[in-house]
Amino acid sequence: MKITFLIHNVYGIGGTVRTTLNLAAALAGRHQVTIVSMLRHRARPRFAVDPRVTVVPLVDTREHGADAADPLLHQPAEVFPAAEKRYKQYSRLTDKRAEEYLRSSDADVLIGTRPGVNVYLARFGSPRALRIAQEHLTHDSHSKRLRAQLARHYRDLDAVVTTTEADAAVYRSRMPLPGVRTLAVPNCVPDPGLPPADGSAKVIAAAGRLVPAKRFDLLVEAFGEVAGKFPDWSLRIYGAGTDKDRLRRLIEEHGLEGRAALMGVVSPIEEVFARASIVASASDAESFGMTLVEAMRCGVPVVATDCPLGPAEIIDDGVDGRLVPMGDKHALAAELCQLIADESGRRRMGEAARAAAHRFDPARIAAVYEDLFAELTASRRTRARQRGKARWRARAGRVLRRLRG
Repeated sequence: MKITFLIHNVYGIGGTVRTTLNLAAALAGRHQVTIVSMLRHRARPRFAVDPRVTVVPLVDTREHGADAADPLLHQPAEVFPAAEKRYKQYSRLTDKRAEEYLRSSDADVLIGTRPGVNVYLARFGSPRALRIAQEHLTHDSHSKRLRAQLARHYRDLDAVVTTTEADAAVYRSRMPLPGVRTLAVPNCVPDPGLPPADGSAKVIAAAGRLVPAKRFDLLVEAFGEVAGKFPDWSLRIYGAGTDKDRLRRLIEEHGLEGRAALMGVVSPIEEVFARASIVASASDAESFGMTLVEAMRCGVPVVATDCPLGPAEIIDDGVDGRLVPMGDKHALAAELCQLIADESGRRRMGEAARAAAHRFDPARIAAVYEDLFAELTASRRTRARQRGKARWRARAGRVLRRLRG
């Protein structure tokens, strides 16, 4: 089977890039897998790409790249939805290249990995192929305008796949798509192949984009309470983003220099997680929570805010990690202190976390996708009838409304 993923930029860094590469590698053992990158801004991808996976860049945005002189590169996109957060990075050249590639593709399965790219998939992807939209963000993180645009296009697809069951339920209730399978499949996270953390390091680690929604400010404030009780413990935050300077000032204001540090971007992150004893997440929102699983794979317990939508579907509270109320720095500090004080309990929780993380094995997630491909293929005619009836009812409703008017 030929499987093609369409991604915003496989040359960049981010959770969607990591999980797409993980899933592509898992499927490449049994299928012919291609990753089509809408954009290319550097010579090589930052993350390792399985040699069995083919990477095809569509538009080279480098200053002296192959497309630098193309006038379409500097004209705004007309197909990529303007309400999409990445809209300014797209152009008429991206529209053109996506259409050309998709119309000529002989893939059996086409999988898009962000909303605007999924619109390309719906507009230009061959109906002979299975067309699947992955949602690595969440329904409610999209603007009302974007959701309306997606609803028009997603109805032409075969499936919409979210990373959590909670988000799938939101899609089913607020964006009903007759004939389209809407389901949750978690991201896959491979075993890092490292010895598990032994729980002896007096280090709390955290990782992610340094942006307001990740609430690293709350974590720093909570650590201020921890530091007063356990002066030999430190906090290390890995990542980059717009909040970097604000977080540095906050660390200074709380007198935590030398105790709390911004460590920059590290990849693979598992190497530093394995040298910590606790991983913390204070996010206000998570579409999944890759860092939580990555920490668990290293045998490190996680203390995370019980935010929408991912942590509660990853962490079994009190067994392989702890969940605390969102936005409550005192609760976060209390759970961190409890784990620090209970070394044997911390080790047991880390062992449980490592065992629980096996449900995110790439081979298991790849098998779920293979089952989905078979199901979608077998149900093509039934789903086409459902889609046709829904369209007929919609047209009839419009006619009735016009007559009444």
